[in-house]
Amino acid sequence: MKIDLRPGEAIIDSWTLFYLPPQGGKYNGKLTVTNQRLLYDAKFDASLRGIVEEAVFVKWGSEGYLEIEKGDIADVEVQKKLFSKKAIVTLTDGSKHVFDYGALNIDKAADAIRAR
Repeated sequence: MKIDLRPGEAIIDSWTLFYLPPQGGKYNGKLTVTNQRLLYDAKFDASLRGIVEEAVFVKWGSEGYLEIEKGDIADVEVQKKLFSKKAIVTLTDGSKHVFDYGALNIDKAADAIRAR
């Protein structure tokens, strides 16, 4: 994914993980976190439903693309279970966006999401 960075924007890091949007589904793709935004490029829908919600995603050479402004993030919660490590991002509108790294440690991704 080619990312057009804004003036003053820098990439912090990126991870390949699952994204669970507020309206359901499960997508496998790459999360890139910058100091200003979260950018998720979904490669395919890993859920049984297999539908990309057009309210969240815009077609862009892959299954879908999500962009979240860090200024819209109200909270980042880390949830750890044996085979599921998640960063739950709550936006100012109350919607919850979940990034699941499976059995791998999600702490670095959560710290990058929190970083400004």
